[in-house]
Amino acid sequence: MSQDTLVKRQFGHRARLALSPACELKADAQAHAARTMWNLLHAWWQMMPKEMRTLANADAAIRQAREDIDFLAVLPAQAAQAVLKTYFQAWKNCLEHRADAPNFKGRPRTVMSVDIPQGRDLNITRVHRHWGMVNIPKVGRVRFRWTKDLPVGEHSNNENRITGARLVKDSLGWHIAFRVQTLEVEPDPHQGPDVGIDVGVTVPIALSDGETYEHGAWLTGKEKARLLCLEQRAAQRKRHRKPGERTSRRLHHTYGQIAGLRAKAKRRALDWQHQTTTAIAKQYGTVVVEALTITNMVKSAKGTVEEPGKNVAQKSGLNRSISGEAWGRTVAMLTYKTVQLGGTLHKVPAPHTSQRCSACGFITPGSRESQAVFVCKNPHCGWSGNADHNAARNILHLYRMGHALVPAAGRAVVRRAKRVKPAAARQAGISRPQPGEHFNRRR
Repeated sequence: MSQDTLVKRQFGHRARLALSPACELKADAQAHAARTMWNLLHAWWQMMPKEMRTLANADAAIRQAREDIDFLAVLPAQAAQAVLKTYFQAWKNCLEHRADAPNFKGRPRTVMSVDIPQGRDLNITRVHRHWGMVNIPKVGRVRFRWTKDLPVGEHSNNENRITGARLVKDSLGWHIAFRVQTLEVEPDPHQGPDVGIDVGVTVPIALSDGETYEHGAWLTGKEKARLLCLEQRAAQRKRHRKPGERTSRRLHHTYGQIAGLRAKAKRRALDWQHQTTTAIAKQYGTVVVEALTITNMVKSAKGTVEEPGKNVAQKSGLNRSISGEAWGRTVAMLTYKTVQLGGTLHKVPAPHTSQRCSACGFITPGSRESQAVFVCKNPHCGWSGNADHNAARNILHLYRMGHALVPAAGRAVVRRAKRVKPAAARQAGISRPQPGEHFNRRR
């Protein structure tokens, strides 16, 4: 095998930690110290003149802070340097218009995490079929759940190794996410067929070839009843709390139980998404999806006091359903999985994909009779079928007609605003197509 067929890849592997109460307190202290370090850096950044905001000055500032503030000493020096690099990378992303400007991190809304940038500090060993041991700086040797083979010991070298890790705490406890660098064979181009994918709420994933992927409720009936009981209990305890009074330990415990059930539902949803996207990436060579702006789709319908919105309760329920399906996460999984298997993923414009007839290409009002039924009202067509499959076929057709969005400078190309014709069309006097016209017409 020649070296030209090999390529370096990086991926992450997350495992559950089995921390003792003492080690958990140490990990919590490090996470709070890392969040405080970020806030101190942000305050320093706002205070310093623009010409003084350099990496060397910031490094000197955090070193002085670790000497002056006692509880920051629980954070390892390498983790403090990782906070510094992450903060400067956040500003770089902001200046390059890839993200918003960094801000202070509040305790209730911030995910507790600690970075371990040096992979050699971990000293990972496998001690059992299901368990391994890892060294966490200033915490000690900790067991973690061994669910995937890692390049450790004799299997570790310059090409296949663990470059670092990150401790993350959620409602189910502490986890460790390993950063793994490995040398893999460059996959051959996927020879599978093309497929269009339509995502929805009632039918989560519908394919253009007629196949669908559905799931049930993420929580069982007993778990739903338990969650409702906990939410009612939390609301009752919160109602009897006096204004300005601190949250009681009982209410904190109830909030923790609620978060645990919701985290369990999210974990099951992630498992279903991983299995589904892996099956699609293995079967199809080209995957086509809609370029959806999900943040705009889940905006509230409350309106203002002067102009209140309509059907606010129905829109709120729809927003929760859209957020629960996590369409963006599904597309993100498909993106990297298709690349790993030699396939490609493309995005096409979303407007009218559910209103066009995939057989004749006409947009006729009233063709979508219900959520699941599409009957073309074109008198010369009359095609009928499943509405989700019809939309998926339209998505695939848009890609084959060359309407895929081409990335430019790392961002998607912005589509022309409505009612604005291209310069060539304005000069030729060509008008925009109206509803009911064939959408394949050459311009």
